[in-house]
Parts: sequence; C-alpha cells; structure tokens
Amino acid sequence: MKSPRVIAVCNRKGGAGKTTTAVNLASELAALGKRVLLVDLDSQGHCAVGLGLKVAPGAATVHALFGEADGGIGLMEVVQPSCIERLWLAPADQLFEHGSGTRDPLRLAQALADAALANQFDLVILDTPPSLDILLLNALSAAHWVLVPYVPHPLSFEGVRQLMRVLFKVMSVQNPDLKILGFLPMTAADHIRQHRSISADVSRQFGAHRVLGGIRNDIKLAEAFAVGKPVRHYAPGCRGAQDFAALAASLLPVIDCTESPGSSLI
Repeated sequence: MKSPRVIAVCNRKGGAGKTTTAVNLASELAALGKRVLLVDLDSQGHCAVGLGLKVAPGAATVHALFGEADGGIGLMEVVQPSCIERLWLAPADQLFEHGSGTRDPLRLAQALADAALANQFDLVILDTPPSLDILLLNALSAAHWVLVPYVPHPLSFEGVRQLMRVLFKVMSVQNPDLKILGFLPMTAADHIRQHRSISADVSRQFGAHRVLGGIRNDIKLAEAFAVGKPVRHYAPGCRGAQDFAALAASLLPVIDCTESPGSSLI
C-alpha cells in the first residue's frame, strides 16, 4: 500500500505566507483529484479559519499527539471533513504551549504511518510554526518534501537561511530522504527592486531551478480567509487563485513521482 506523500510548508520567519500557501495549495490539489489531509501544527489554528471550520472546545486536535504520553490517540481520530470535496483537516489546539510535551522528533512520522491514512489520503500538507521547536522538527522528520514560501524582504530571506540550517541537521539524522519542493515568492511584484533582489539572492544561494512561479499580491487572498474559504472558492478569477492553480499544476507531476530528481538539498 502506497503511503501518502507529505509536504511540509515551512519558513523560520512568521508572516511569510505559510498558512495561505498550505490552505490554498491543499484546495487546488484537491480540485485536481487528490485526497488531501491538511495538518495544522501551528497553535494559532489559522488553517481552520481559512476553511471556515469551527473547532469545538475540548475537541481532539493534532497537538494531542505531542503530549508526554499520547494516550494512544491516532491521527485519524482528530481528522475533520471540510466543506471542500476531497479535503480534510487535522486542526490545531490554540491552547497548546510550543516547547511543551514530548521531545520525540518522530512522533508525527509514526502517526502518519497508520494504514488507515494510506487508505483515505493521497497527500498530507503540514502547516508549520515558525519557531524552532519539536513541532517543526517533527514536520521535517515526517515530510518527503519541504515547500518554502517567502516574502521578498530581508527578514523573510533570513528565515529561509535559518530554515536551511535546520534542514541540513534533520537530513543528517532523522530524514535523509527529505527534498526541497521549491521556494515560493509570496506577494511577488517584479517591478519592485527589493523583490527582484531578494529572489535573485534565493536563486544564487539555493539554485534558480528551485524558485517557483510566485504568488502575486492580491487582497482577495486575505478576503478569502475572512469569509473562511480557499481563494479558488471565493474569487476563482483573481490573480491569487490563478497563481495557486498554476502552482498546483506545476507541482503535481513531482508529487506523483516516487523520486524527484534534482530537487534534493545537496
């Protein structure tokens, strides 16, 4: 049985567009026929907001996996359906304290090995916190690929560089098969000199072939979150929806392959 392919959406800098990317990419891949599980590891819980889901007080969340003793809870027990066909959510616990709980970096990988997940899902997308804690390490240890959104700004670029240092450590110990799916410019505007400069820096340091087509600045992306819908279901003709659709279409051939030549870190 083929296990779901796992994509971790990461940047060590907050505000880089991780959740916007995770929610909208998950929606686009579901629209392309994939059965997608979106896992919200960030205790802000914004994936549920982006999908218009209310997490009831006391409901099981993905953070239950990371207690000192997990109590035998399985990931399938926290999964909720969304209003989007073929898209489910494992929601976050907004009261979870980052830095608490287990120090086991493989807890999530073990949870994702559940045969029931392989029966129900083709893809798992992990929305991660920006902090360097056990949740980020769990995400990187469990993923096949890492997708790195970044805003073309010096602080976001520094977040990318910090993430790369973490990736090298994870690849040397917990997950030697981890690969970079790509670097994704957010709020991209080629007419702005700083945007061009930062993306050029990313290309020089990590390879131009790893820089993906960007997501242009579009207020509809924020408006979509405000009404609890992925942008393709809120304003399908807008720039943001077009860009995420193009992103999903470009990544699907790689996701469908067992191997992704040329995308590794080394």
